[in-house]
Amino acid sequence: MRNMAEERLMALDYTKPGLEGLYAPVRYGLGSGGKRLRPLLVLMGCEAFGVDAAAALDAACGVEIFHNFTLLHDDVMDASPMRRGRPSVYAKWDLNTAILSGDTMLTLATQLVSAVPDKVLRPVLDVFNRMAIEVYEGQRLDMDFEERPDVGSEEYIRMIELKTGALLGGSARIGALIGCATEKQARAVDEYGRALGVAFQIQDDYLDCFGDELTFGKPIGGDIVQGKKTFLLLEGLASGGPDSEALRDAMKLQPKEVRIQTVKRLYEKMDMEQRCRKAILHWTGRALRALKQTGLDEADLAPFHKLADKLTGRRK
Repeated sequence: MRNMAEERLMALDYTKPGLEGLYAPVRYGLGSGGKRLRPLLVLMGCEAFGVDAAAALDAACGVEIFHNFTLLHDDVMDASPMRRGRPSVYAKWDLNTAILSGDTMLTLATQLVSAVPDKVLRPVLDVFNRMAIEVYEGQRLDMDFEERPDVGSEEYIRMIELKTGALLGGSARIGALIGCATEKQARAVDEYGRALGVAFQIQDDYLDCFGDELTFGKPIGGDIVQGKKTFLLLEGLASGGPDSEALRDAMKLQPKEVRIQTVKRLYEKMDMEQRCRKAILHWTGRALRALKQTGLDEADLAPFHKLADKLTGRRK
């Protein structure tokens, strides 16, 4: 199903005479690869309830384009030069291009998500719009957290439930609605996606610090350099004692490479790998328990279990 979504995305024709400056960044952003996790969840959600995944293909592509729109704007807000191992649209073109091409992607996404049967159009658009608002709310909280010294772990989890989890949950729910799931079933796969999104983001936080740069696709230690509130940082600061105070001081060190290496050593001393693994297993367990509310048999749920296993054991 992932290949189906990839082929459809690459077949979309976003070219217009005289507007290369608008559409080339769109094609570039979509062509940068990625896991295609969101469209996969749409297609899985549809097929799990007995409808051919092809019925959800346009909506799946729309959700992926929406996701990539958020990445274009994220790179503007973070002034990030790299995305998936190559220059971001912001760096390759300029700030205004990244904003405008991102805006274009949002509308293109909405057009594709709207290409569903009339009987599910309203509920699908309701989910899509609610999902989008939650993503924006999560991004705002993420930005606010950068300026706040008192952010707690519970607040952070709530933020990533919005910024990351809402999009995964909404993707699965849109697919389920196209697949004619009941409201209860659609809500269950939404809860699966949201919990999986939290596990996914905690894993991402860990990989940003301890992953391989070539595999991860962006410079290691970026969150440390930017002072971002991550699961590792908040867990470390909440631990108390000398290591916690040392971590607080280390986050102020210059030059940046010294800060990265010092913080990483402290994380290792605090056994942050084990703390992350425990949290990932907790949220993955919540995701899998939510699936039981669908009433589907194990064969239908197998792709969801396989996806959870793959995401929580990834290195990129």
